[in-house]
Amino acid sequence: MVQHRDITIYDIARELGISPATVSRGLKDHPAVKKVTRKKIQDLARQLGYRSNTFASSLRKKRTDTIGVIVPRLSSYFMSNVIAGMEQVATAEGYNLIISQSSESVRKETANITTMFNSRVDGLLVSLSYETENIDHFSPFLNKGIPVIFFDRILEHPACMGIVIDNYKAAYDATKHLLQQGCTRIMHIGGNPISHVYAERLKGYRKALNDHKITPDHKLILTMNMSEQAGIDAAHHILKMKHRPDAVFSANDACAIYCMLTLKKAGIRIPEDMAFIGFNNDPMSKVVEPNLTTVNYPGYAMGEAAAAQLINHLNGLSAMQSTNIIVLRSELIIRASSLKKKPKS
Repeated sequence: MVQHRDITIYDIARELGISPATVSRGLKDHPAVKKVTRKKIQDLARQLGYRSNTFASSLRKKRTDTIGVIVPRLSSYFMSNVIAGMEQVATAEGYNLIISQSSESVRKETANITTMFNSRVDGLLVSLSYETENIDHFSPFLNKGIPVIFFDRILEHPACMGIVIDNYKAAYDATKHLLQQGCTRIMHIGGNPISHVYAERLKGYRKALNDHKITPDHKLILTMNMSEQAGIDAAHHILKMKHRPDAVFSANDACAIYCMLTLKKAGIRIPEDMAFIGFNNDPMSKVVEPNLTTVNYPGYAMGEAAAAQLINHLNGLSAMQSTNIIVLRSELIIRASSLKKKPKS
């Protein structure tokens, strides 16, 4: 099998009769090289199939201008918005993103971290998997002082920054709304309480009940993996209950929607028999019937904030601090699924 050698800047220089230094600057679109010469260099580079040796360049600069991103699920509408925000900021600052998903598995998350570390990314932006209960597997990055920023699903660490919404307040407001609709048996479907995001949503739910003189019932708290199937499983659990809830507050929309649809097939009226609130403002929340009340928070802005903070740190403009947790705003969007009481005209 014939192996073709890589084209170098010396080949381009020889072909055009100019110095390798001029070729190098021309490939980088440096203004010191005349525009006509730059075009000749770049056209010939494309024609010959020249590829920049980014690995060698990275070794010289001791940075790769790449940022690793690990998310639980790429299929999530929220996460796609987050990544879009990151991409916008990273591209403007001359960085590339390497994106992977953990598929809610700590084992796959660990494998992704190893791949990112071996790829010499300059830093990591991570939303933790459902199974992650500690961040020991991030030690290759933390031991070398390579910055890690957690967003949405975070675990606090002295060397890491976190970017979240006020999950406690968002859950409190959602539960309070259901209470104001006359609901008294409110089920909460949440994720792993080890995770900061789900722990805070559970706390907000419990606090709202306590403030309304209702003792939280452990039978009305379900811990699930927050998938679509989890919503179906939750519905089957509810249908078997002797004393069913009159409302459900789910920690994400996908779980809420599939729970709601399964209950409707079984003859449960929404919201008359059971009111519903989700979390994330997924587009499906506006399509499902009745439309789902949900908590909206800005995925795009979260992605922008995470990328900007990491790049500022890499450029020496800011430092990582354990107390530096950025909190973004959220809002409760009230729709038909939670309105047991007809709004006054």
